[in-house]
Amino acid sequence: MADDNTAEVPVSVRVSDLPTRLASAAVLLAIAAAALAIGGRVLDAFILLVALIGFAELVRLVLAASRNWALRIIGIAAGAAYFGLAAAVMIGAGTFLLVMVIGIAVFTDTGAYFAGRAIGGPKIAPAISPSKTWAGLAGGMIAAAVWVFVWVAAIDSTALDWLGPRFEIGLNLSFANTLGGIVLGAVLAVVAQAGDFLESWLKRRAGVKDSSRLIPGHGGVFDRIDGLVPVAIVAGLIAAWMAP
Repeated sequence: MADDNTAEVPVSVRVSDLPTRLASAAVLLAIAAAALAIGGRVLDAFILLVALIGFAELVRLVLAASRNWALRIIGIAAGAAYFGLAAAVMIGAGTFLLVMVIGIAVFTDTGAYFAGRAIGGPKIAPAISPSKTWAGLAGGMIAAAVWVFVWVAAIDSTALDWLGPRFEIGLNLSFANTLGGIVLGAVLAVVAQAGDFLESWLKRRAGVKDSSRLIPGHGGVFDRIDGLVPVAIVAGLIAAWMAP
């Protein structure tokens, strides 16, 4: 997700850091695309590895956020369930649903970033994340809704036969289901932003800017998947509820 402190960093610093961020993003995208293309156990192992690293970073934040061992144990246990459930959903999801969920997180982040920058306006929770605005949230919801519409509309495309079965969540091209998919995208965008706020709160409690320095220019793995984790969980629960 976008760095909460971006607005506080001088423009010259952000510009000088751009090549590093772009290079890191390209490498991450290539690795994720390769794992998705190979599929099978390789994809499962990749998802599990990302979840484990994200969980380790969450544990670091929890330990830094509180010296109370009872609260630490509760936070770590909750984090294990949080990442574990998300990983289980993504490993068990078909490729179509998996790509849709990832797309929702990416488009929410992108739409929120550009809408927030272009429009600005009132902050949602400045004490937790000073860069997040209501305009950004709206932009993220619109972008995610557009993504789901496009992805659902691709269900019948023969060009996507490599995805395998595409009815894991019971969708087809009826008007009601297509409209439902658009609403689902907007709702899951809110879920993604909630995950972003959760990590921002933990980082502020821990007194750190990033969950780690693992990814040059981007921070840690948790910083990249903070919105994806809750989206995967909620999407998985919806898919299970809608399954015949």
